[in-house]
Amino acid sequence: MIEVDTIVLALRLSRAVTLSWNGKARASEPSGAPPSGRWIAPDGSALLRGDNLGLLGGLVASHPGAVTLAYLDPPFLTNRVHEARDRKTGAERVAFDDRWTDRAAYLEALEPRLRAIRELLAPHGSVVIHVDPKTSHYVKVLADEIFGDDAFASEIVWRYRRWPSRTPNFQRVHDVLLRYRRDPATPPRWNPLYEPLAASTLATWGTTKQRAVFEKNGKRSRSSSTKEPTAGVPMGDVWDIGVLAPVARERTGYPSQKPEALLDRIVTALSDPGDLVLDPYAGSGTTLAVAAKRGRRFLGLDQSEVAIETTLARLRALGLDLTEDAVRESAACARRALKLTVAADHGPSLHRASRRTSPPREATTMPLSRVR
Repeated sequence: MIEVDTIVLALRLSRAVTLSWNGKARASEPSGAPPSGRWIAPDGSALLRGDNLGLLGGLVASHPGAVTLAYLDPPFLTNRVHEARDRKTGAERVAFDDRWTDRAAYLEALEPRLRAIRELLAPHGSVVIHVDPKTSHYVKVLADEIFGDDAFASEIVWRYRRWPSRTPNFQRVHDVLLRYRRDPATPPRWNPLYEPLAASTLATWGTTKQRAVFEKNGKRSRSSSTKEPTAGVPMGDVWDIGVLAPVARERTGYPSQKPEALLDRIVTALSDPGDLVLDPYAGSGTTLAVAAKRGRRFLGLDQSEVAIETTLARLRALGLDLTEDAVRESAACARRALKLTVAADHGPSLHRASRRTSPPREATTMPLSRVR
């Protein structure tokens, strides 16, 4: 039996489906690079400015396995420069450059970042990759290579409404969010979410849970009601959430800003209070703002001056006391300047599926010593 299993595994590995293009080579491990700016919150949350590849490389060296949830919203291969608009003055500034020589160059930039993020995830952690239908199928195969196709957890379709365009095609009204787990053998961090019951269900059964009644042959015959109240229907993987209106209060003027309602679902479902949430493309700071509101610690990375300014203003408006820390080359100074609180490993219990009612985990501090 062991021989058969070994042969099957060997066949699976030899016939793995991979993404290829001319000149493709396995991405090298990113070397750590110091940030050009760093802002620290009292709980150890941090915003770092710099090329996220170099910053991720430094984090991998110092904090492997520290992240419970990584959410990344990389450029969408639009091949244009995106500008942010000041809501008061109307002035525009370059937010980020999304121009690429070809699709292969885009994927070559994304691959080493995904590999670094995988190393940063805790065994119970997840990564959510936010892309659009133009690139999602390529990124899916690439992520299967990096994380393993057995680590794929779900494809979430974010459906939204927007002004229709004149096109001889169906209107494009959705993005794709790919979720992967770090270790498929470890129960993930998971807090179930629920949707409201359908009107027909409410009319027939009310707001209490239903119970299935089975016949002797195991076939379901009918449903019966109970007295226990229901939380609703377990949430599916198609999310109908509106895009931000031009006059929305949370709008910052940053071009790729996502609604807090979208990130709130992700952060709530895939992390617990006190967990570390990473966003390597911080942008307008939506992930960090939601993490702070939900009692999570955050780590945001971005090289755009506009993104850093927008995020800082947004977090400070929430009452977060983010202080700028001088970036020094000395590792000893860096250790004193920035510390991240990560859950202490108390054995297998750390990796059990968590529940909201579970007691808070003990924590220890680990210095971010090699990200200077």
